[in-house]
Amino acid sequence: MPSESQQLEARFLTSITQLAGDEWNALTGTDYPFVRFEFLKALEDSGSTDAASGWQPCHATLYRGDELLAIMPLYLKSHSYGEYVFDWSWADAWRRHGLNYYPKLVTAIPFTPATGPRICTRAGEEHAPLVRAMLAAVQQFATEQEVSSWHVLFPQAEDAEVLAAAGMSTRLASQFHWFNRGYGNFDDFLAAFNSRKRKSLRRERRRVEEQGITLVRHQGAQITEEDWSRFYHFYQLTYAKRSGHGGYLTREFFQSIGETMPEQCLMISALQEGRAVAGSLCFQSADTLYGRYWGCEQELDCLHFEACYYQGIEHCIEQGLERFDPGAQGEHKIQRGFEPIVTRSSHWIADPGFAAAIEDFTQREYSHIENYIEQAAQYLPFKQTP
Repeated sequence: MPSESQQLEARFLTSITQLAGDEWNALTGTDYPFVRFEFLKALEDSGSTDAASGWQPCHATLYRGDELLAIMPLYLKSHSYGEYVFDWSWADAWRRHGLNYYPKLVTAIPFTPATGPRICTRAGEEHAPLVRAMLAAVQQFATEQEVSSWHVLFPQAEDAEVLAAAGMSTRLASQFHWFNRGYGNFDDFLAAFNSRKRKSLRRERRRVEEQGITLVRHQGAQITEEDWSRFYHFYQLTYAKRSGHGGYLTREFFQSIGETMPEQCLMISALQEGRAVAGSLCFQSADTLYGRYWGCEQELDCLHFEACYYQGIEHCIEQGLERFDPGAQGEHKIQRGFEPIVTRSSHWIADPGFAAAIEDFTQREYSHIENYIEQAAQYLPFKQTP
């Protein structure tokens, strides 16, 4: 009996533009913003993902004859920056053994630690066999390219399970997300807090008002070219202060997504005496808000919490969105009502000895992550229920 992948052909693309946008989006859909053609093309066209940046596209596709069955973002990486799943210690282990960890293959949305679809398949096709076929194709490609490993970052739980069953190691981590419990407004949300935490949060919001700051939310066509230019300025300033460089993304990237997918963009501007002094940028799907980028001219008390968290929560309540994913890390989110959740990554290691060591590491890491999530949940600000 032929295997699941015998009748399939894998093709690897050095640019997303080697497929037409409607072909790509026919498989990925356009609801989850980060895997759609327009977003990934903006990264490539702007120079944010290319060989010089260390994110060389080699997107994977599967065909049966001329019929496109599966698509997966894939990059050849020469470093581990912009991934949010930290494997620097793995790279060091390779180095200490006289081996090269880089280049490696990474299936991820560059600079975007948001869980979502990574292996997208044609409607009507059985998904799991195509995931397994993609795994076999990438393993062969990795061998041909002489790379150390393949890493799938922030996949959906279902795909992580299929990849684990096929032999990949699963690594757990955590983030903090907000969930809409049917709140009618922001005060309804605060009513679920214990008294002390509720007063603290209100004090933070009041502090923003006392500095003469107002917040304005613009979505879609309401975001002007001037807004995009000003936001990029804030983004660059903040990255320069934090990391000593102007950020991973270019002005052209922001201009492109503003032109090609404005309906999924939410820009929150902070105005002081009528002048914009800071801003945050979110993306929206049918049920989720994704907080992504932030920038400011100067640090103003509590403004980051307001622009990046409280405005997003208000937007979710008003729009009936189910979830707010504000990005990676940040235990300070707990006391503001963001709940700890599990995230996943899947890892295939070419060298059998290192593969066994990584599997042992990820298995031992499980209990630490689970314990951390359980302990973090105890610090949530919500009233205790019987």
